[in-house]
Amino acid sequence: MAGAQTSEVFNCTPEQFYKIVADYESYPQFLTEVKGCKVLKTEGNRKLVEYSVQVVKNFKYSLWMTETPSSEITWEFAGGDIFKTSSGKWKLTDEGGKCRAHYEVEATFNMFVPGPIAKALVNVNLPNMIAAYQKRVSELYG
Repeated sequence: MAGAQTSEVFNCTPEQFYKIVADYESYPQFLTEVKGCKVLKTEGNRKLVEYSVQVVKNFKYSLWMTETPSSEITWEFAGGDIFKTSSGKWKLTDEGGKCRAHYEVEATFNMFVPGPIAKALVNVNLPNMIAAYQKRVSELYG
């Protein structure tokens, strides 16, 4: 299993950052590899979200997103053509009026991918993703 994690402070409140993370259908506006994202089903605080991503080629997968407003979003793999498993979370806390966002992801691929390459695939886009969220926070909240 390949995994990655990071922690970053964003210039907004946890509530504001949560609104960005939970607005799945806006992901294509600021995450360049996400070409489409739609909520397929809602069950209480869980949403089944389908992602269309382009990393070398196009892939589709669905995740069950479990939302705890303003503090945490966790996910687990529901189906798709790239992952065998995928789970992770955003954990949001207040840090002096700003938001500390802790991000974790673990995944196994549907096809054989050597361990070091799988880890690189999971980690390679992390800095770009965090930069995209920083930019989105700046655009929405100044």
